[in-house]
Amino acid sequence: MAEKIGIYFDEASVNGMVNFDALAQKLANKWGDTCPVVKSHPNLASDEGRKLIQADIDAGTIDGVCICGTSPRMDWDLYDFGSNVVVDRVNLREICVYAYRNPDGSELDPSAEPPELLQEMARDYINMGVVKLRNMNIPNAEELDSVKRVLVLGGGWSGLTAAVNAAQAGYEVVVVEKDKQLGGYAGKMHKTIPFAAPYAQAHETGVEQKISAVQGNDKITVYTGSKLEKIAGQPGDFEATLNTGSGQETVKVGAVVVATGWAAQDDKFLAPFGYGSLPNVVTSMQVEEMAKEGTIKRPSDGKTPQSVLFLTGFGDKLEQFAEEEKAQAEAEAKKAEQPSDDDEPAIAEEFKKTESYRHLPYTSEITSLTALKQARYVREMAPASMAYMVYEHMMVPGVNELYYKSAQDDPGIMLTKGDIGAIKEGPDGKVQVEVFNTLIGEDILLEVDMLVVPTAMVPTTALEPVIQLQYRQGEAFPDLELFDGFADSNYICFPYETRRTGIYAAGSVRQPMTLATSETDALGAALKSIQCIESVNRGMAVHPRSGDMTYPIFNFTRCTQCKRCTEECPFGALDDDEKGTPLPNLARCRRCGTCMGACPERVISFDNYGVGQIGSMIREINVPDEMETEGPRILVLACENDAYPALDMAAMRGKHWSPYVRFIPVRCLGSVNTIWVADAMGKGIDGVLLLGCKYGDDYQCHFVKGSELCSRRMQNIGETLDRLGVEKERVVQKEVAIDDYNIVPELIDSFVDYVTALGPNPYKGF
Repeated sequence: MAEKIGIYFDEASVNGMVNFDALAQKLANKWGDTCPVVKSHPNLASDEGRKLIQADIDAGTIDGVCICGTSPRMDWDLYDFGSNVVVDRVNLREICVYAYRNPDGSELDPSAEPPELLQEMARDYINMGVVKLRNMNIPNAEELDSVKRVLVLGGGWSGLTAAVNAAQAGYEVVVVEKDKQLGGYAGKMHKTIPFAAPYAQAHETGVEQKISAVQGNDKITVYTGSKLEKIAGQPGDFEATLNTGSGQETVKVGAVVVATGWAAQDDKFLAPFGYGSLPNVVTSMQVEEMAKEGTIKRPSDGKTPQSVLFLTGFGDKLEQFAEEEKAQAEAEAKKAEQPSDDDEPAIAEEFKKTESYRHLPYTSEITSLTALKQARYVREMAPASMAYMVYEHMMVPGVNELYYKSAQDDPGIMLTKGDIGAIKEGPDGKVQVEVFNTLIGEDILLEVDMLVVPTAMVPTTALEPVIQLQYRQGEAFPDLELFDGFADSNYICFPYETRRTGIYAAGSVRQPMTLATSETDALGAALKSIQCIESVNRGMAVHPRSGDMTYPIFNFTRCTQCKRCTEECPFGALDDDEKGTPLPNLARCRRCGTCMGACPERVISFDNYGVGQIGSMIREINVPDEMETEGPRILVLACENDAYPALDMAAMRGKHWSPYVRFIPVRCLGSVNTIWVADAMGKGIDGVLLLGCKYGDDYQCHFVKGSELCSRRMQNIGETLDRLGVEKERVVQKEVAIDDYNIVPELIDSFVDYVTALGPNPYKGF
C-alpha cells in the first residue's frame, strides 16, 4: 500500500489545456502528506522525466507514483520503477482533454483559460488515481517450479510439428497417439497442395520426414496405441495418466497441445447426393485413398472413369437433411419424456449424443483446394479423362490463388459456379447431375462416370472425450456452439488458446485446415505452451493479462460456499476441497476477476484490483447537488480490452463527448460487483453505463463470458436498486468492440441524454 505518493504531470500530453498550478494547489489541500510531491515536466515520457521520478524514489520521498498524462495503453513500458514501487496511470489526455466538449456543444478554445468543468474532471481522475494507489499492494507473485515438459495429444501432422519444435526449443515432449503408427491422415494422403513457390503443383506431404525427426529426437517420448485417461493439476504441474495398452503410466507435464485432428462425417448426410444408393458416387477421402494406391477407378466396375465431377458445395441439401434429422431427434426426445421442444439447449444436447451430430453444414477452403488437387489426380492418372468442378464458393485464399489458376490452365479441367439439382443414375452406371445458375448462362445436365462429394472434417473433440480433465467444471472443453464441436479456442484474438489455461489446440481439431496452415498452427501452439510454462514458473499470468503478477486472494473465513465463483470462472480455475470450499488452482487463473464480481460476500480481491479499491475511486467523483444547473454525473465502467481502447481511439481521432462522464477501466465486466453500482447510486451519481465486449457464440470477450455474465447479473443489480429506491433504468450495459470508436461517443451522449431525461438521482445531495 502506497503511503507517500508522487503526482507527476506530463505537460506534453495536454498541450497547456489544463492549469497544472491550480490542480497542484487543490491536490495539496486535499491530500497533504499523502502526496508530498506534485510536479510537472515538459516531457515526462523521456529519460529526463524518468530521472525526475527516480530521484524522488531514491531519496525515499515517495513509494508510489501517479503518472498524469497519456492513456495507460501508451508508453506502458517507460514507467517501471522496480517491484517495490507501485505505479498508476491517470489518463488526462485521451478521456479528459482530447474528449472534452463544453456543455453547449462547443470545443475547447486553446487560447482561453481552461474551463472549470475540465479542471474538475482532471481533479476527479487524479483523486481516483491517488486513492487507487492508497489501496494498492505490491503484487506477491506465487511462483511454481514448472515441469518443463509438453504433452502433445495426437501424432498426426500438427502433433508431430508441435513436438519437434518444442523439443528443438529445449523442452521434453511426450507424444500420445491412439493409432499404432504416427502420421495421422497426412500419412494416408497421396499429395498435398503446394507449400512453396510457384504454388502450381501438388507434391508429397513429407510426413515421413516429420515422423523420423520425432522418433530420432531423444527429448521426445512417443506412445502409440495409447490414449490419455485423465489429466489433473494446473499449468506447470499437470499429472497425465496414460493408457498405453499394456497398462497405465503417469507423467508430469507443464502444458498440453491438443492436436487430435479430425474424422470423416457420418456418410448418411451424403444421401441427398446419391451416396450409398448410386455406386459411382464417392467421397473425396475415397479418391485420396485411390490415388495413394496409384490409380483412380470406378467402384462399380473397376474401370478408369473418363469423366469425373467434383462438387465443392452442399447448397441447401445438407441443411434440409440436417433439419429433418433434428426434427426426428426432437420427436424421439418428446416420446422419451425429455425436455419440451422449446428447451433448445436440452434438445441440442440430446441431439449431439447421436451420430447425426457428425455433419458440418458449410464449406471451407479445404473443400475447394481438395477438389482442385484431386481434379489434377484425374488428369495425371488418366490423361484422356475430363475433370469437372461445380462450386458453390471457390475459396482459395492467399497464394493458393496461384494453384487455382494453374488448374484453370489445364484444358481437361472445366470449372463453373452452379447450384446442384437432382442427382440420379444414368445408363451404364453413369451419374446424371442437374446444375442451375451456371457461369455459362444456362442450366446444364452433366453425365459423368463418377461423382465426388466432399468429406467433411469433424473434429475429434465432437466425437469423443479427448482431454479428460479432472476439473470441477467437467472433463471436456466447454462447448463453443451447439453443433460445431471444434476444440474451444478464442480464434478471433487468441488462436490456440482454450478456456483451460495451459492447454492449447492446434490443427484441424480447432478448425478445418490444410497441412500448410496446420504447420503454422502447430508452431504457434508449441510456442504458447512454452510461454505458459515459463510464465507460470515466474508467477505470471498468460493471455490476455500476460505478465500480471497478481492472483485472487480469498478470505475463506467469510466464504458461504455459495459456489458462484467456482461455477462462473471462465477457465475452471477453482475446484472444491473436501468441505466444499473453493479450492484455487492459481496457475489456471487468467486474472480476469470474474470470481470477484460473482462473490456476494466480497471476499475475493487482488493486490492491485479489488472491490474496496474501485468503490473508493467511485466515492472520489465530485457530484454536484444540482443536476439542472451543473449537469448530471455519469459513471462508465469500461472493459480494458475492448471498450477502453475504443475510447482512446475515438479521442485520438478527434471525437468528443459529454463532460459529465467519468470512466473507470475494469479488467472485465465479469469482475463488476453489484456493490459498485450501489456505491455510485449512494454517492448521488445519476447513471452507470457498463461498456464491455460483444458476446455470443464467437465470444469476442477476451475473458470468454465476462460481458455475458454481467448481463445475467443485471437482474441482481435491478434488485439492489429497488432496495435503494432508485430506478433500475439508471444502469445500462452496452456491447462495444474494439473497432467501435466511431460509435462510442454517440453511445455515451445518448446515455447522458437518457439519464438527464430520467431526472436527478434521489440520493443526490445526501
